[in-house]
Amino acid sequence: MGALQPWHLIILVLVVVLLFGAKRLPDAARSIGKSMKIFKAETKDMRESGESDTTTATAEAETRQLPSSSATAAAQDKDQQLADLQRQLDELKKQQQPNATADQAPKNAG
Repeated sequence: MGALQPWHLIILVLVVVLLFGAKRLPDAARSIGKSMKIFKAETKDMRESGESDTTTATAEAETRQLPSSSATAAAQDKDQQLADLQRQLDELKKQQQPNATADQAPKNAG
């Protein structure tokens, strides 16, 4: 009587789906999976750090270099996008200047 029957699991699954919704469950499962993967990697690193500190120091140095190079690339992309937007803005201003002077001439004459 105390054992978990298959129909107990079915009812439990239905209750969970009703509470959280079918759209949220895959996202929740995906985030739990990512968290477990990170947790396993960190525990593995902790075990290996006890065995050899030089390997961990090398791995940390490599991980520190990766974000800086990607951050530099991202900053260059942003700078390039900013330069392109500034150029487009200047072109639009040049196009608006002849129209603005033509519009102002009849107002001044009247």
